[in-house]
Amino acid sequence: MLKAQVESILFVLNKPIELKKIAKLCQRSEAEIEVVLENLKAHYNGEESGINILTVGQEVQMVSCPRNKDLVEGLVKEEIEGELTRPQLEALTVIAYRGPITKMELEQVRGVNCSLILRNLIIKGLVQTEEDKIIEQTKYQITPSFMKHLGVMSPKELPNYQQLSSAESLNEILANKEESDV
Repeated sequence: MLKAQVESILFVLNKPIELKKIAKLCQRSEAEIEVVLENLKAHYNGEESGINILTVGQEVQMVSCPRNKDLVEGLVKEEIEGELTRPQLEALTVIAYRGPITKMELEQVRGVNCSLILRNLIIKGLVQTEEDKIIEQTKYQITPSFMKHLGVMSPKELPNYQQLSSAESLNEILANKEESDV
């Protein structure tokens, strides 16, 4: 059970995570997590695996196998250079006008799971993350390079920013969504 939990955390997370955070999430000791990580490394870091468990200091991350570097780089390059899909544009718009925003808040506005969309927007360099220490959640916001691409110095310079970024406007959208779901 613990192995499956740690494996899921590493699989879903798109960045390094501290050992102590994994321990806290799983409600286990760091020593127990270290044992699980060693087992995962023995399983994944072999010749036949396309996935590796990478540990640097007190941080760990699931990564693609270095032997597949060229293949993965080609795929990532294609994703980065490809056009945005309608769902990606919708999510990016919400983040631009409401950011920093949590994944849960974004999903509440859009009404669908946004994990893959967020990952792709991060890969494309349009969205970045920040850790909110108070609520212990990741928040998403647009990147300076995205603002530069749009020719704005601040999200507040976006068209209709005041109206679309206000809490009242979001509450109306959510209220209308709830009414249409009934």
